[in-house]
Amino acid sequence: MVEVQKLLLDKLGIKELLAVIGGSVGGMQVLQWAIAYPDFVKAAIPIATTTHLGAQSIAFDAVGRNAILADSNFADGQYSNGDGPDRGLAIARMIGHITYLSEQGMREKFGRELRNAENYSYDFNPEFAVETYLDHQGQSFVERFDANSYLYITRAADYFDLGKDHVALKETFARTRCRFLVISFASDWLFTPAQSKTIVDSLIANSNDVSFCDIASQYGHDAFLLESKTLGAFLSGFLDATHRPGVRKENGAARTQASGRSNRIRVDYEVIESLIGPNSTVLDIGCGDGELLARLAADKNVEGAGIELDQDLVLACVQRGLSIIQHDVEQGLDQYADKSYDYVILSQTVQTIKAPESVFAELLRVGRKVIVSFPNFAHWKCRTQLFFGGKVPMTKQLPFDWDKSPNIHCLSLKDFDRFCEKLGVRVEKKIPLIKTSLSPVRFASNLFAEQAIYVTSRQ
Repeated sequence: MVEVQKLLLDKLGIKELLAVIGGSVGGMQVLQWAIAYPDFVKAAIPIATTTHLGAQSIAFDAVGRNAILADSNFADGQYSNGDGPDRGLAIARMIGHITYLSEQGMREKFGRELRNAENYSYDFNPEFAVETYLDHQGQSFVERFDANSYLYITRAADYFDLGKDHVALKETFARTRCRFLVISFASDWLFTPAQSKTIVDSLIANSNDVSFCDIASQYGHDAFLLESKTLGAFLSGFLDATHRPGVRKENGAARTQASGRSNRIRVDYEVIESLIGPNSTVLDIGCGDGELLARLAADKNVEGAGIELDQDLVLACVQRGLSIIQHDVEQGLDQYADKSYDYVILSQTVQTIKAPESVFAELLRVGRKVIVSFPNFAHWKCRTQLFFGGKVPMTKQLPFDWDKSPNIHCLSLKDFDRFCEKLGVRVEKKIPLIKTSLSPVRFASNLFAEQAIYVTSRQ
């Protein structure tokens, strides 16, 4: 089928596709296009799909096919001149449709509501709202779909297999050269987020340009139809950046001119940018809206990528044209090769991490140098509030009540010095700062510095 479509496009004189987009089975075709025609496809957006169906999905397909095959009107598929296997096809659709929904979505939409009565009828006729809904879905499907098509499409999906393990997938995706935006939905149990993450991990292992977001939704697999606003924002932002490949530099330069260098971004961002060499590769952990990466791309021609958890911030990065992965760094960075980046940045995040030692070890594995910035909890204002006020400090650098703070570790410059010594980490630079100045603190830094930036590497 892919070859036929390519031939048709060649006949039309189409020499390049800006993007191929598809979900579920269509998403499989998107992956196949990207692999089969690396010079033809400029960008690929596989949505809620997989590199191969698992046993559960194949089982649902098998039950649906058996419902059709068991229908007395199937007639070995030769039913064009008579009644078709409508009942079998309707049941197949009902089974399939259940997999498109989530338990939460079904509970909130239907619960145990009765459709046309107040009391149970104690027979086998449909009476629960969810039953009559499935009946409607089955009947409407029969009116627009063919049973033989259902058999062949589901069987083709069962046979689709890009690789059964990580090694095979890495080799398969090594052929691709396009940009990727991979989308999954949190409550989808038909094409799970883990299956999309497998695609992302294989692309990262090949250093492909890939972004990923697992969109929060209660609608299950149907979210690709019902979360149109959120999904549309991701698609339009990604397509715009793909169509205008200079968007990162344009965005960065425009913001620089509009705001001025002296107060354009956080002080630690200014200093971090000065520490990074031109034409470097950078991985920014907890990159926020991508401001620092956009600056680095604009000012120093850096090839950067980011990791972020917040969905809205991931979207902001996609709209900037950045490569961004929605991922919890505490789950590890196994998908990244050793020393795959010149710099890894952990800015104002180390104090929010539950297991900083294991995370920091991973960052040192992935990056040749690791740049860390954090607020200094031993600053004199913090000490004064704790000593005289008897309460957890609150400053401009730490603007949180104790019960709303994301900071779960209170560390000072001395604490981080000991932390690096314990891990056998080389501290190449140590820059204590106050919030409003780029000049480092020269005296009693653990007392007067509001924040600090460290450049570290393996011994």
